[in-house]
Amino acid sequence: MDYIVVHIEIKPFTEERAEIVLAEIEELGFESFVIEEPYLHAYVRKEEFSESALKALLSAYATGEFRVTYTTELIMDQNWNALWEANFEPIVVNGLCTVKASHHKNLPPTKYTITIDPKMSFGTGHHQTTYLMMEGLLELGDAIKGRQVLDMGCGTGILAILAAKMGAKAPVHAIDVDFVCFQSTEENAYNNEVGEMIHVLCGDASLLQASKYDLILANINRNILLEDMKTYARSLRPGGELFISGFYSEDVPLLLEEASKYSLEMVSSRERDRWTMLRLRSQ
Repeated sequence: MDYIVVHIEIKPFTEERAEIVLAEIEELGFESFVIEEPYLHAYVRKEEFSESALKALLSAYATGEFRVTYTTELIMDQNWNALWEANFEPIVVNGLCTVKASHHKNLPPTKYTITIDPKMSFGTGHHQTTYLMMEGLLELGDAIKGRQVLDMGCGTGILAILAAKMGAKAPVHAIDVDFVCFQSTEENAYNNEVGEMIHVLCGDASLLQASKYDLILANINRNILLEDMKTYARSLRPGGELFISGFYSEDVPLLLEEASKYSLEMVSSRERDRWTMLRLRSQ
């Protein structure tokens, strides 16, 4: 399957402006996005791409507080894995967990090894937010054993896979609104021999009805976190914890203010290149 990647440059750039543009163009069939200052990278199947529709939508930004320009790039199906392999280096998180692709061989052993082949979904540990969330999980150590865990916005499923390998109660739930991520998580879970321990769903926070969790992992973005904070809080057992990331350090006060409305209290925070993770606990 061939894809078009649209590189949208935003000037002057803020994450909030990137999210505004993302929300606008996702109705045009785009499946996955990466925000990487000053760009929003958007991926769409070649046969579903309409440049005229994209131009019409982006023309609205010709006048306003910021400007957008874009270029397009064709990624042939047979080139995707080659592109991935050429740009993916194994990483080790906290000396405990190696994240690698299937083509990496003969690496030094660590306590956990996760093999990720992302297809067109995202989450490998290389981005600061994924790394922060993995650090937070690894610091729990044996405390995660037997706990009911949800990976919200699971991407490749890397956090759900790590939780399962660390001994979280089966099944670990993994949810993503993107069907490509749903498929990628299922495939990666089985490739890491935890397929029977992870239950994957395609949808958003509205799926969280009666389920209760000891730990919810939500590596998404600031606006979605703010919108769904109430749902996450309602879905936690007393004393349950919520790990959130996908935002900058300057967004922390706003997120903590929202969390406090639902009796979520900050336990700790960590930061990596301005990207931040908060550990919250239900009171």
